[in-house]
Amino acid sequence: MERMLVVVFDDELKAYDGSRALTDLDAEGSISIHGQAVVQKNADGKIIVKKTSDDLPIRTISGTAIGALIGLLGGPIGLGIGAVAGTFAGSIADINRAGVDADFLDEASAKLTPGKWAIVADVSEDWVTPVDTRMAAVGGTVFRSTRHDVEQEQQAKETAAMKDDIAKLKDEQAKAKAEQKAKIQKKIDDLNKKLHAKMEQAKKMSEQRQAEAKAKIEALTKKAAKAKGEVKAKIEARIAEIKKELAKSKEASDKLQKEGTS
Repeated sequence: MERMLVVVFDDELKAYDGSRALTDLDAEGSISIHGQAVVQKNADGKIIVKKTSDDLPIRTISGTAIGALIGLLGGPIGLGIGAVAGTFAGSIADINRAGVDADFLDEASAKLTPGKWAIVADVSEDWVTPVDTRMAAVGGTVFRSTRHDVEQEQQAKETAAMKDDIAKLKDEQAKAKAEQKAKIQKKIDDLNKKLHAKMEQAKKMSEQRQAEAKAKIEALTKKAAKAKGEVKAKIEARIAEIKKELAKSKEASDKLQKEGTS
C-alpha cells in the first residue's frame, strides 16, 4: 500500500539516522521508497529541504506529492492546515496533489515545530511495524497517510459543474431577448475558456502522475530482478498494485478529457 510518511525528529543527527534506517528497510524489502527528503523547520516556520534522494524514482520534489506535502508542512505557525485549506484554494490543491487529508497534516505539522527536523517520504509498505519500530529506535515520531487520488475526483467534479453551467446559460440564451443574448454569450465564452484551461491542467497533472508511476515500476522491476524469495514476492506485489492504480488513473483521465471536450 502506498503511503505518505512524515517522521519528526528533535535534531539533525536523529533525522539522518532515520533516513539511513528507512534506506535499510528498503534494502531489506520491508518497504519500497519512491521518494524521500530530509527537511528542517526554521524559526519562522518555513521548511528548508536539506537532502533529497537522487537514486530513487522521484528524483525531484518539484510538482510532486512530496513537494506539495513539504509546502503544506511549512504553513502558518499556530494555524492548523485544515483551517488553511478552508481559506486558501492553493492549499486545497496541494492537499489533493499530496493525496493526504487535513487531519494527517494537522497532526504532523503540530509536532513539526520550529527547530525540529523531519523525513518526508513516499513509500509502499505492507505493514507499519518495521517503520514504526526502526523510527522509534532513533527517536522519530511517525505520521502516515494512505495516498488517495482525490485530485482527479475534484477535477471531474469541477469540469462537470462548468459544463452544467454552460448548458444552463445556453438554455437561458435560447429564451432570452435579442439584447440579452450577447451578454449571455460572453459568459458562455468565459466559462469555455476556464473549462479549456482546467482540462489542460488536468492533462498535465495526469501525465506527471503517469510518469511518476512508470518510474516507480521501472525502479521496482530492477530491484525484483536482483531479489529472491519473499523479498522478490513483496516487490512484485507492489509493482502489481502500482500498475493497477496507474491503469485506473489513466482510465479516469481519458474519461475526463473525453467528457470535457464533448
